[in-house]
Amino acid sequence: MNMVKDYKDLRVWQQSMELVAQVYILTREMPSIEQFGLTSQIKRAAISIPSNIAEGQARASKQFLHFIRIAQGSLSELETQLMLCIKLDMLAETTVNEILTEIISIKKQLHSLSNKLKQAIN
Repeated sequence: MNMVKDYKDLRVWQQSMELVAQVYILTREMPSIEQFGLTSQIKRAAISIPSNIAEGQARASKQFLHFIRIAQGSLSELETQLMLCIKLDMLAETTVNEILTEIISIKKQLHSLSNKLKQAIN
């Protein structure tokens, strides 16, 4: 596997950073009563994705794979929380669907990166 020299060169990290920005903008629409509840959880899950990609890339391949799996978990957590916001009528489905589309794209990229790392390890 052609190892990337810097996490900032990874397209999945770049897209994850954009996702965080979108999430922060989206959560401004949520009820203020949720500021320390679901809104906070959503932001933490979103931030965890590029953070774990960055931390993992700075480590050995086997550890990088571990951090990619954590990022995948955070991505699923974020997806679940956003779907809950739709269900609870906290956010408009049309607005959330744009971010859910980004999540699908990032999921695919993380899956591909995970597979490449597994091949490099074996």
